[in-house]
Amino acid sequence: MKTPKRLEPLIQDGLVDEVLYALKSGKEAAVYVVRSEGAVRCAKVYKEASQRGFHKQAQYREGRQVRNSRKARAMAKGSRYGRQEQEEVWQNTEVDALYRLAAAGVRVPQPYHFVDGVLLMQLITDAEGDAAPRLDEVDLTLDQARAYHASLISDVVKMLCIGLVHGDLSEFNVLLDAQGPVIIDLPQAVDAAANNHAPWMLARDVNTLAGYFGQFAPELLTTSYAEEIWHLYEHSHLTPDVTLTGHFKGQHQTVDLDAILSEIHEAEVEATRGKLALEGIGSPKHSADIE
Repeated sequence: MKTPKRLEPLIQDGLVDEVLYALKSGKEAAVYVVRSEGAVRCAKVYKEASQRGFHKQAQYREGRQVRNSRKARAMAKGSRYGRQEQEEVWQNTEVDALYRLAAAGVRVPQPYHFVDGVLLMQLITDAEGDAAPRLDEVDLTLDQARAYHASLISDVVKMLCIGLVHGDLSEFNVLLDAQGPVIIDLPQAVDAAANNHAPWMLARDVNTLAGYFGQFAPELLTTSYAEEIWHLYEHSHLTPDVTLTGHFKGQHQTVDLDAILSEIHEAEVEATRGKLALEGIGSPKHSADIE
């Protein structure tokens, strides 16, 4: 096919040998299948902000640190230079997240190069070696729905264990290879500790998964994994291999009324003893009578 203009510099630099075909064009980017360094990979070409369909970026940018003070001021003012820097931060977020998540054992595409708004990464394929389908393009059995849901919940936990929330997780940004789900599209990933919207975003991600897989496995519709996961995270009990129940009950505990009444009685006895002692009548006999 004709080489897209944005990929020409990568061909000149020897990072891309050949553009094979266009794979998809979404709200964030256009993706092409390319031959790169002797392997078939994909090239994600990010769209300009004016061409994108992804809105409400402000809530995703909250908590993202920019070390260069000049860049930070420009971004805050919304100048042309500032908008360019925001785009760079937005794109770098996905690249950084992919490296971190791959290292943490989350099933994501392996990134290779990021040059001038183009991300070269692993092409996720199915059992026949073709580009893997999206989750929403596949009919699932009951067992598959349960297994894929469990796999994605496990990856959500692993993500949060390194402080990240996907922020836009759904059946439209999960691919299915021969081993199961692979999470894609991460430029909006947020820092769980620094972004006040993180609990809500995690809940939306998890509940969206439950709603989708619940079409095939209805019992998933009544689960509450989001609340359970966030509770464990807030209390520093979340680990990558944590066992979840999916039915979070919060902090409600059975009240031991007898124990409470006993403590009240003991407190009253001690108070009476103190009063008698002040009055000079705190003999052993009187103390025994009190009890």
